[in-house]
Amino acid sequence: MTHNNGLARRSGSQAMQQLRLLTILSFVAAAPALAQDGSWGNSEVAVETTEVTASQLESSVRAIGTLIAEASATLRAEVPGQIIGVHFREGQQLKKGAELYSVEATVLEAEVNEARANVNRSESALSRAQDLYEKQLISGTDYDAARANYDVDVARLRSSRARLSKTVIRAPFDGFVGLRRINIGDYATVGQELVDVVQLDPLRVDFSVPETLLPKVRQGLTVEITVDAYPDDVFPGEITAVAPKSDIEGHSLEVRAILPNEALKLRPGLFVRVGISLGINPNAIVIPEQAIWPIGQDKTVYVVVDGKAQQRVVKIGERKPGAVEITEGLAVGEVIVTAGQMKLFDGAAVRTIGAASNQG
Repeated sequence: MTHNNGLARRSGSQAMQQLRLLTILSFVAAAPALAQDGSWGNSEVAVETTEVTASQLESSVRAIGTLIAEASATLRAEVPGQIIGVHFREGQQLKKGAELYSVEATVLEAEVNEARANVNRSESALSRAQDLYEKQLISGTDYDAARANYDVDVARLRSSRARLSKTVIRAPFDGFVGLRRINIGDYATVGQELVDVVQLDPLRVDFSVPETLLPKVRQGLTVEITVDAYPDDVFPGEITAVAPKSDIEGHSLEVRAILPNEALKLRPGLFVRVGISLGINPNAIVIPEQAIWPIGQDKTVYVVVDGKAQQRVVKIGERKPGAVEITEGLAVGEVIVTAGQMKLFDGAAVRTIGAASNQG
């Protein structure tokens, strides 16, 4: 009985060894043979490809900006007094010099009248002194004193007239008047805010771009403005100035553009999106975005050379929806892989099963 059990155990052990050997042989038979060139067998990876071509590409950059009035002023009272007149409607368009407010001016008018009388008196005194001086009846000192008195009185008259003129608040430039902050009968103190005047046409837009665009962004370039209030409209403008120095913290350049607003649709303070046209490259290399295969920090493309995949590092320029510009690493006429990169490695044999359209 014991002898039979030993035979059974040996038979089971031999069966297990045979099973392991069959498994190993099956794996070896299924695995592709390593070729002399280091590639695994002669199997080809099915991929989709496209030929690299040159096409016209408009270079542009996007930015975020804010609309600013070309001219804007908050008018304030320069002399104290009661408001006796409001000469505008809120939101009204005005010409430069239009009257907006009148301040009670009785005291200042009296000062002007007094100063005018003093000028008349000192002018007569100066005339008599000049006659006497010419006849050598008075000294030069007396004549100089009469002349000085006259000059002082003239200066006082000009000063009083200037104060009187400030009792009428006028528009400093063409524009639109805002909401009044004081009414008839109110007493205005010096420096008190009265109303805003804003010029709406044209407007300015200030925005920032990366400092790397310094060679490209310049005065005279065209910009296109879009705002959420008018999603279907595009407002053209033109760059008028680029800041002479870069922002240290943001490594960016401050740019200003002028924007016509004849239809008066836009308002200062609006958040806007700015598109800047940097020019057109007639021979740009643009490939489908899916052809780019990132490896770490590098951007690579598989190029098909003599039926083999060659992985190549490229440099990227402009990006468009579904497409990307290649500035270095590819040449016109080369064939690149657009689908199937998951199974590829450098030197892999490939078989083209379809071609993607170049989206350039």
